[in-house]
Amino acid sequence: MQAVSKARLQIHFCVVLWGFTAILGKLITLPALPLVWWRMLLVSGALLLIPRVWRGLIAMPIRLRWAYAGIGVLVSLHWLSFYASIKLSNASVGATCIALGPVFLAFIEPWIARRKFDPRELLIGIAVVPGVAMVVGGVPHGMRLGILIGVLSALFVALFGSLNKRLVEHGDPLTVTCIELGTGTLFLTMMAPLFPHTGAAFVLPSMHDALMLVALSFGCTLLPFALALVALRHISAFGTQMITNLEPVYAIVLAVVLLHEQRELDGWFYTGVAVILAAVFVHPLLNRKQLATEQPELLGTAESHSMVE
Repeated sequence: MQAVSKARLQIHFCVVLWGFTAILGKLITLPALPLVWWRMLLVSGALLLIPRVWRGLIAMPIRLRWAYAGIGVLVSLHWLSFYASIKLSNASVGATCIALGPVFLAFIEPWIARRKFDPRELLIGIAVVPGVAMVVGGVPHGMRLGILIGVLSALFVALFGSLNKRLVEHGDPLTVTCIELGTGTLFLTMMAPLFPHTGAAFVLPSMHDALMLVALSFGCTLLPFALALVALRHISAFGTQMITNLEPVYAIVLAVVLLHEQRELDGWFYTGVAVILAAVFVHPLLNRKQLATEQPELLGTAESHSMVE
């Protein structure tokens, strides 16, 4: 029980660190594309220094490498749209949109995993609709584009989360993360000329942004990733998912405390958030039997870790 309690505390700490990703995304002055490019470069570069990663790369079949590389493109699009959402609105809105990931997952995972659709999961999508409507009505008109981009980001979460879950047993998690983030870096490098208004992806950040990027890459990505891998040895996938569903809550609380975003949002926004989160917590309850028997490893490639991959 002592090991289980420690593992739960570790997961909660990881979720708090993940909650800071939205805050740091707002504080970093770089546009979304160079922000994500630098984060992916720093994390994948650090992983390449680990011998275990190289052993995993050598042992992995080429076909599987290409599969993870394709998922890496989806990861980069998720991060790009997530930070674009924050830049166009604020951290609270971005975190709330990401909470829609499990809702999309309820519809996408049966298709990707080739399992029968569960009608109970349809209730999640229906329950979220009024929450989304209240969130939209509770933000200034100028932030609504940020909501649209944020919903797109949640869709990418569901897509690559389902694909990772299908392939998770075929590769070392550190190696998989390196492939995905490394591929994402290359993809964004090729994409950069298509977005000249964002500036070159490899522009050197200011000292302020550099320090924030280091904190984002190592403090909010690699550190919680390592802690989560250790904690998952002692806590069920169901318990992990219930804790990680708190990430939007932590992110919004941090945004209120550190960025005073409550001045930009009204009561309808927070009521809508409560409705969305209620649906998010229902999702693992519907799948409790399945989750209780699974023990997958967590991949640190999403802002929203409300799904165990």
